[in-house]
Amino acid sequence: MSAAARRALLRRAFAVTASLAGTAWAAVTLAFAAVHLAPGDPVTAIMGDSGDPDQRVRVEREWGLDRPLLAQYGHYLIRLAHGDLGYSYVRGEPVTQVLFDQEFTATARLAGVAALFVLLLAPTLAVATAGRGGPFARAVSGAELTLASAPTFWLGLILIWIFAFTLHVLPVTSGGESQRIVLPGLTLALPIAAVLAQVMRVGIERALEQPFAVTARARGIGETRLRFRHGLRHSLIPAATLAGWAVGGLLTGTVVVEEVFGRAGLGRVTVEAVTYKDLPVVLGVALLTAAIYLAATVAIEIAYLWIDPRLQRDSR
Repeated sequence: MSAAARRALLRRAFAVTASLAGTAWAAVTLAFAAVHLAPGDPVTAIMGDSGDPDQRVRVEREWGLDRPLLAQYGHYLIRLAHGDLGYSYVRGEPVTQVLFDQEFTATARLAGVAALFVLLLAPTLAVATAGRGGPFARAVSGAELTLASAPTFWLGLILIWIFAFTLHVLPVTSGGESQRIVLPGLTLALPIAAVLAQVMRVGIERALEQPFAVTARARGIGETRLRFRHGLRHSLIPAATLAGWAVGGLLTGTVVVEEVFGRAGLGRVTVEAVTYKDLPVVLGVALLTAAIYLAATVAIEIAYLWIDPRLQRDSR
């Protein structure tokens, strides 16, 4: 990468980060407001159904609830800046320990496997069916529409019935982690891959109609190479635009998938926190999700420069 391209990359990253700072501030402010807007007094909202008078005094001191509202807000921002997300009085441990213990690792592993399936399935289906008719292309298109509109819990149950109970090829609870993670990973990946494949197919079909594709064919380039080398790259920009939605789908989908497959992770932690009114954990999950989404958005904006070098010239 040239020096000018690196400068363009840094400028774009700085601009995107600055624009997303407002979004991050809004998420933090909403989390603070949730404490004061929850039913009852803030101390009860934070402590949930557990606690005693001594703990109430501790909560008031920890959150600065005996100070004016503006001072509480400033104290809250300072705590977040130091990585302090509060204390879970339901679980009896800090929120950071609840989120970043084994649960975060399990959810990150599941989301990573699902993302790998998406990266394998979406481009393959798009390249294989772009600009082609016939029964296979129509069947793939119908399957994509079904998967994109199917509820996640229903899809997970169908996959369990087919691969675990009928074919006996993939376990749900037995076996090693590398086997047990396949079905939940597919459950997360299939709806996202279906949507991305549809978008990428349209991009490839448009690219194959451009003059450069005609010229490449005239020079003797094979159809498969043309689709992968030129058509696929032109389809990445609309696909990257949906990548933020895909990241959100992976994050929110884990809540349902982990419950369906009985897996430990942030999804189960979230469900338990909502059930037992553990507000600090709920806020911690919300802030962590917002941070991951913002980081993914910055990465996507930077990826645009690699996908389309013309944007580097525009940035310069």
